[in-house]
Amino acid sequence: MATARIPIPIKPEEDLNSFRIAMRQFDTAAEKCGLEPGLREVLRRPRRSLSLSLPVKMDDGTIRVFDGYRVQHSSARGPCKGGIRYHPNVTFDEVKALASWMTWKCAIVNIPFGGAKGGIVCDPRQLSKNELEHLTRRYAYEISPIIGPDKDIPAPDVYTDAQTMAWIMDTYSMTHGSSAPGVVTGKPLFLGGSFGRNEATARGCLFVIRSACEVTGIKLNRATVAIQGFGNAGSIAAELLAQNGATIIAVSDSRGGILNRAGLNVTALLEHKAKTGSVVGLPNSDPISSEDVLELQCDILVPAALENQITLENVDRIQARIVAEAANGPTTPDADIVLYKRGVLVIPDILANAGGVTVSYFEWVQDLQELFWDEDDVNRRLERVMVKAFADVHSASKKYDVDMRTGAYVVGIERVANATRTRGIWP
Repeated sequence: MATARIPIPIKPEEDLNSFRIAMRQFDTAAEKCGLEPGLREVLRRPRRSLSLSLPVKMDDGTIRVFDGYRVQHSSARGPCKGGIRYHPNVTFDEVKALASWMTWKCAIVNIPFGGAKGGIVCDPRQLSKNELEHLTRRYAYEISPIIGPDKDIPAPDVYTDAQTMAWIMDTYSMTHGSSAPGVVTGKPLFLGGSFGRNEATARGCLFVIRSACEVTGIKLNRATVAIQGFGNAGSIAAELLAQNGATIIAVSDSRGGILNRAGLNVTALLEHKAKTGSVVGLPNSDPISSEDVLELQCDILVPAALENQITLENVDRIQARIVAEAANGPTTPDADIVLYKRGVLVIPDILANAGGVTVSYFEWVQDLQELFWDEDDVNRRLERVMVKAFADVHSASKKYDVDMRTGAYVVGIERVANATRTRGIWP
């Protein structure tokens, strides 16, 4: 007699498009806070979207044309603000999503900016420094009519840095006839940058993790931590969490991961990464995949790599009690629902990684004043902002009986909506 086969349940396929995810998250929160339909339609759409063709003369004399974007989502609460990323997988939808997330992020930490984002489709690792400079200056020239210290202030993002910002500042300044350090943030210190900017994203993440530990009853100095992604945010977060007594049990980068359940030596790890270019192969550690880092039993998980890392495919295997999203968009909306029902506290990206834009705001203020603060002052101000923002989001999540992400959106949307209503629709 033949044995009946038991069908294996197939999980529904998720929509991983960044912009549609952002709109789904927005709509969920807008419904919760009763946002009126007309204003909802205004806040769903970017205010301005620019698509560019960027011809660049390469070192060998040939000409290549790169695609570039700049999206300004909202200026209801102040000038637009957002990074510029160089990556082969940049898409217009991704840039639109990131611009909208920046709007809510700035509102959540209550700084007077709206959201923007930029990107160029390229692989900067395949370009010489000379080619990168030409590409950056061409892009800066093309977007210069819509950026400025009182219009839109770019910043570094994926594969861009302080040198990139210096080129943009110089190009803008040369075309406008006067030096304008406030046109970008994330600049070198000697060109008007701010102390604490390099560590700001990770330090802000540390502050909200501390607050999350308080509301969940976890002792940070006894907590175990796994970090996916060991770039700027992930590596500095590892260092800061270890200084606060946490035990870093696993980390990963694009080449793979490492595990030591007794705790990794973070100082040795940073030295190994600087020497070899990867965390892989650190003595006294076991190899592990980047995907497996997410699924380890730990108190705190810090996704600090790419978007869409926690999905319906692996969410049932996530064992952390707190997920602190140092990266943008690492958790899908469907996975969010599962984690919330299981009692996992997710500190959403628009709160967890808002330290970067907060210190960018501090840099902008210092540039306009031409008066600069020391690092301790920057860090104290950052802590006050992040602790208050966590409290506001946690309070909203309790008031509306929703997860922390929806609570964060509610806080951001209500602040932007109030500014838009008060200013009115012109003409």
